[in-house]
Amino acid sequence: MLHFTRRSQRRPLTYRLKLVVFIHLIVIGWLYVALMMAVAEATNTTGTVLGAIFTFLLYGLAPVALVVYLMGTPGRRRAIRQREAEAQEAARLAAAADAAAASEKDSGLPDQGGEAPADAVPPVRKEP
Repeated sequence: MLHFTRRSQRRPLTYRLKLVVFIHLIVIGWLYVALMMAVAEATNTTGTVLGAIFTFLLYGLAPVALVVYLMGTPGRRRAIRQREAEAQEAARLAAAADAAAASEKDSGLPDQGGEAPADAVPPVRKEP
């Protein structure tokens, strides 16, 4: 039976911290093994230094970089959503402040708009 958790049921911080430490250990171990393969390639009688460099790049750095990038995607998405939510909240607060200022300005009381009062009846111009 599958058990799905809701987003509100996040794992505790200590679990995530342990997972990050575990992932870093895996990355360090993988790079160590790739480095030892490169050293073995370089010191072998039929091996070359160029072959060792390509061994380290293709067996070590490239896969690790790809895995770390892919595993970091949820964190990047979470950060983007957080920034968008903060921007929406700031826009909502700014709109509320503008609406409050506008309601104070247009309160219906005389001379509260900051403009000179208009004449009730415009003057009639007489032609000479």
